[in-house]
Amino acid sequence: MSTTITPDYLVIGAGAMGMAFVDTLITDTKATVAIVDRYARPGGHWTIAYPHVTLHQPSAFYGVNSQEFPGEKNIDKIGGNKGMSELATGDGVCSYFSRVMQQTFLPTGRVEYYPLHEYVSEGKFQSIITNKVVQVGPETRIVDATFMKVEVPAMRPPPYEVAEDVHLIAPNGLVSLSRPYGSYTVVGAGKTGIDACLWLLSKGIDAKDISWIMPRDSWCMNRSTLQPSWSPANDSQMFEAEGEAIVNASSLEDLFYRLEASGKMMRIDKNVWPTMYKCATLSVPELEQIQKIGNIVRQGRVVRLNANEVTLEGGKYIPVPDTLYIDCNETQDYLGMNLETYLNAAKWYAEPKTRAWLGHARLDLVNAQKSPDPDEAAEAAKKRPAYIQAVCQNLRRLLDVEATRTNSKI
Repeated sequence: MSTTITPDYLVIGAGAMGMAFVDTLITDTKATVAIVDRYARPGGHWTIAYPHVTLHQPSAFYGVNSQEFPGEKNIDKIGGNKGMSELATGDGVCSYFSRVMQQTFLPTGRVEYYPLHEYVSEGKFQSIITNKVVQVGPETRIVDATFMKVEVPAMRPPPYEVAEDVHLIAPNGLVSLSRPYGSYTVVGAGKTGIDACLWLLSKGIDAKDISWIMPRDSWCMNRSTLQPSWSPANDSQMFEAEGEAIVNASSLEDLFYRLEASGKMMRIDKNVWPTMYKCATLSVPELEQIQKIGNIVRQGRVVRLNANEVTLEGGKYIPVPDTLYIDCNETQDYLGMNLETYLNAAKWYAEPKTRAWLGHARLDLVNAQKSPDPDEAAEAAKKRPAYIQAVCQNLRRLLDVEATRTNSKI
């Protein structure tokens, strides 16, 4: 037996994407919405992320369009982000989304929220607690806001074998450590792995006692190139510089050479060419911190962890006794992510009303980073459609080249 409801929209997921969509929908229309989410509170993967997590980008670019983050106009005065726009903590992100739900969405009377519910299929979702089923009517539009399938280590078991006598934790477990270990090994070279390294160093762990299993080196975005217009660290020319690099690149390698030369991208080791990008965003001081870790293991992915042996795709090694392993595997993609971003932008800028709306949108990166000079901003806006088209064209070509190269190796 199921209950039937008839909202205009059923949104699956109360993470950042779902919340931002609903916020704009109920702000600009009279639509009714049902939000179904597997977690007990809004925030998506943030609700189970490691306690020391922060945004890697400024708070000014995150959340929902109608509400600023508390303190997003602050400039950090200490730490690795000193001199740049504030980065919200994980707790701050969850608090923000809960406040949006409780103080903005639900009081409208047009939003119903179903936490601890799993979407089943065909407009049907079910309570995790009671097994009661809810069905939406045939006229309800269904929006899957979980499409990106964001995953953090706490959401799944490690993708390799682990012997029973091995000390392995997700990053969430770091704050619960109750004794020192003989050594610390971070598994994974993305932003979660970087966060784990920075946390260990910040707690006084000597860099020589940290090993970093890095299947492939990763590019990192320089956070100083991603600052709102009012930040003293803002460079209004950086957005165009990235686009020029994409448009003029003859290959993927050439693209990242250009991005590195512009200051947009950085690498951990100047002597090693990175072959992936996992969307990690760092400041130069943070990069300098993780560069202190000298024991980097570049032998492919982990296959098996034993207390007395680590087996990787490219070899084996004997670990320090009583090593603590921190599982930090994750996925992202620079070319695909940017192509989707620019394709969306092309559609938005083709519509005059949407273009005008974006001119005042809090979450639009281009708007937030535009020149404070009105004439310069107007001139840049005039050139933007052709610029976006050229960027999309070359991104498609680069993706085709990479796909051909990958297929030729199979």
